Amino acid sequence: MILHADLDSFYASVEQRDDPALRGRPVLVGGGVVLAASYEAKAFGVRTPMSLGRARALCPQAIVVPPRMAAYTAASRLVFEIFEDTTPIVEPLSIDEAFLDVDGLRKIRGTPVEIAHRLRADVRERAGLPITVGVAGTKFLAKVASGAGKPDGLLVVEPGEELAFLHPLPVEKLWGVGPVTAAKLRERQIHTVGHVARIGEAALVAMLGGNAGRHLHALAHNRDPRRVSTGHRRGSIGAQCALGRSPDADVTPILASLVDRVTRRMRRAHRAGRTVTLRLRFGDFTRATRSRSMLKATMQTEAILRTAEELLHEAQPLIATRGLTLVGVAVSNLDGTGNVQLELPLIEEKDQDRLDAAMDRVRERFGSDALRRGSMIGRTMSPSVPLLSD
Repeated sequence: MILHADLDSFYASVEQRDDPALRGRPVLVGGGVVLAASYEAKAFGVRTPMSLGRARALCPQAIVVPPRMAAYTAASRLVFEIFEDTTPIVEPLSIDEAFLDVDGLRKIRGTPVEIAHRLRADVRERAGLPITVGVAGTKFLAKVASGAGKPDGLLVVEPGEELAFLHPLPVEKLWGVGPVTAAKLRERQIHTVGHVARIGEAALVAMLGGNAGRHLHALAHNRDPRRVSTGHRRGSIGAQCALGRSPDADVTPILASLVDRVTRRMRRAHRAGRTVTLRLRFGDFTRATRSRSMLKATMQTEAILRTAEELLHEAQPLIATRGLTLVGVAVSNLDGTGNVQLELPLIEEKDQDRLDAAMDRVRERFGSDALRRGSMIGRTMSPSVPLLSD
């Protein structure tokens, strides 16, 4: 049996924990956009990453608080200590959720359900935070169960009851079913997981393609052989920034600051990357991605920034017609050597390495805002979201 533990409205819950005046009241964490909303605010239809103006219109009585990333990082570390006190087999998914394998602990800690009850009590007592836990025989179903059990709940899918629980759910509950895939399925009157399960694998493959069809066919029958595993290194390192509705804004300085964030994290983790991906969200809520692979892996800021700027230039016609509300950049195809091998035309390679290292040391000593690009003076960016360590 596997547990999926997921903190409820994490940022907002930390704010309500630390300020008793916020408890039981609708709380929004954010600036230009909503980074998190308490369940009291969600009851009015507020969602992330909704613009703050839209959220205030839906919930005029909401209390808006600025994000405190250091507080969320500290809370996450404490919760993961509790996870690791529960079982040595913990697979983090993000700073506020993880899978826990508790199947081998029956003799020393009790049944999975008893362990889940104790885990929720420990998180409430030691961290002061609500957490929802799903218990099931597969990772997929445990995560679905925790989603159905929110907020601050415990939902157990007993052996033999898996398909009875799963099949009435909407198709969007299947991993990998986003708006596009859901629309394709619903056009064919396929509305629930049970409907997907009754379709043959060959028909799903013809409808959605080989990988997607086989994947959804397996999940609809609760076939998920993945084990809870530890020690994974992240496959990409990225950052993003919500812009609001500013179709005429120059996003080049913001892109440069995002690349600063990303490459600093890469150097801290001793990871070099080869593929740069630009992610864009437009004013009409459509999205686009652009990627380019460099000849050799690098963690140098200027090399990655130059590639990201080329991708942004290619996307300018779309930005001009649709407006831009979010920009993100990620570097993938990471290795663990930390070798910087890309030749730069303007600055000698070793000089660029020394410059990056010097800037990293200043930020580590005096804070991430101690150094800013001149182009960002007078501009604001959304705060850097806390991440699990590499």
